[in-house]
Amino acid sequence: MAIAHSRIAEGQVGTTAIAAARDWLSRFGSLAAGQSDASGLFTADCAWRDGLAVTWDIRTYTGDAVPAVLAERLPGVQLCAIALSLEPAPAFKPRGGRTVLEAFFDFRTRYGRGRGVVRLIPGDGSSARPDEPTACDRAWTLLTTLQELDGFEEKTGPRRPRTGEYARNFGAPNWRERIEAAQSYDGRDPQVLIVGGGHAGMTLAARLGQMAVDTLVVDSHERAGDNWRKRYSALTLHNEAWVCDLPWMPYPPTWPVYLPKDMLADWLESYSWAMELKYWTSTTLVSAEFDDVSKRWTARLRRAGVEHVLHPAHLVIATGMSGEPRVPGLPGLGDFAGETLHTHSYVNGERWKGRNAVIVGSSTSAHDVAQDLHGWGAQVTMIQRSPTTIVSVEPAAQLVFALYSEGPSREDCDLLSMSMTYDLMLKGQTLLTQKMLELDKELIAALEARGFRTDIGEDGSGYYMKYLRTGGGYYLDVGCSSLIADGSIAVRQNANVETFVADGVAMTDGSRIPADLVVLATGYTNMQDTLRRLLGDEIADKVGPIWGFDDHGDMRNVWKRTAQENLWIMAGSFAQCRTYSRYVALQIKAIEEGVIPSARESCA
Repeated sequence: MAIAHSRIAEGQVGTTAIAAARDWLSRFGSLAAGQSDASGLFTADCAWRDGLAVTWDIRTYTGDAVPAVLAERLPGVQLCAIALSLEPAPAFKPRGGRTVLEAFFDFRTRYGRGRGVVRLIPGDGSSARPDEPTACDRAWTLLTTLQELDGFEEKTGPRRPRTGEYARNFGAPNWRERIEAAQSYDGRDPQVLIVGGGHAGMTLAARLGQMAVDTLVVDSHERAGDNWRKRYSALTLHNEAWVCDLPWMPYPPTWPVYLPKDMLADWLESYSWAMELKYWTSTTLVSAEFDDVSKRWTARLRRAGVEHVLHPAHLVIATGMSGEPRVPGLPGLGDFAGETLHTHSYVNGERWKGRNAVIVGSSTSAHDVAQDLHGWGAQVTMIQRSPTTIVSVEPAAQLVFALYSEGPSREDCDLLSMSMTYDLMLKGQTLLTQKMLELDKELIAALEARGFRTDIGEDGSGYYMKYLRTGGGYYLDVGCSSLIADGSIAVRQNANVETFVADGVAMTDGSRIPADLVVLATGYTNMQDTLRRLLGDEIADKVGPIWGFDDHGDMRNVWKRTAQENLWIMAGSFAQCRTYSRYVALQIKAIEEGVIPSARESCA
């Protein structure tokens, strides 16, 4: 049966688009039912991304592997009841340099409700808009996702709870008392222990809570939201608020487009309360070992100085993409007589008015700290160590998230984003980067005239691919680039630095940069290093690199089963965590219900 019930009459959308999409879905349904093969269904350069619906993995297949794996896996999951969605309606869209027919569809499997996105092009692979329904007969990209497990659907809308712990239980503990008792974990263990209580840990805990998975979040800070609250005072999000919404709790429409860090911190604290998260503050993970027989972890925690031992089935590391501050060996830095600190410890520049500051680094934190120091009246010099991708925060940078302004719901925009396979994303980002360069050409020329080195990524794919590959190396300009361009903030190249001295920096040309303060904007260790610190070398080496792309064009070791059984890595932007928290929670619930094995290699 069709899952979605459209509120749009078919006559209000193009009959060509509807007919072409329905024709392809009908043929795909025949493949799923074992009534036909995949002949003529996909282009030679096709890509299929599965989000648990068919493979119980988040995995991309390309070319000949697409029909082969579909033919092998579809019978086992019993994918059926495929229905074209008319909300949003099928539409012709420019994607990756092609005009494609993009359509959403709903389906069911033996496990639950699914939703997908298909992009169709003419059978000859041309990019021209087809004039006939039969012309759009091959899929260029396909996304299939499992949205809900039967029996464990989200408790929203008509499923909102009416009884149970929310009932009028006279003579029994009330809601607050039950929450406090549940938080104690006195005499019981959580099914899931999440280490890290920022947006990554919170969104996953909220999803798991909706599936009745007992989950405890622990965080080292004193209050939920402190991971933002304690950062430098000028910090503001560089992405628009509606891109950064949290599951079930979007920001108020009266809020600013770009959220200040303290507003965000308080919202996260409110989210923890509203989602009824079990959340221990002032708590650190001391150690954790996995028992291959019991399939449970022994986790030693220190909470406000008291040690607790818990035995969760699943351990999630959600401490953020950045590990410990990285402090490189800079020549002569130990001889510097002024104050040296990492951006991690920077608060604001109030003490440095009228004094000299040197920033080592040229990515986002370096620019923000430099601009803040300048705003407080310091004389600032930035030492650039490598070329940096510079993009104006508006309008250029927001082109990456233009999907969220095209009209579909936020949930469907998340699906569109997830459907961007590596090759499609690379092509799209390369094209967008050229638009960004055109928009920012005057600013970039002015920066380079001041000796600031810019780039557009190793393959011209711009800042967003840098973020996905390494997590850094770019700056979305909110004003600091203009200060560099007009000379208000000086820039020097690290290659011309000879050594730090007591009162500043000695340059190879004999000049000196005076400094009372040196701020190291030199980045952080990676998540594998965090794993090494928390769980030891054996597990860190077993899991391998975290973040960046694997050989299939998917992100490495995040959002899916790792080589270490029952260990999960939750990380990413607000939008990524909102999207992928669903799929991590579904995998954990499926393991707990015996639907899939916990060991990744068992269903590779």
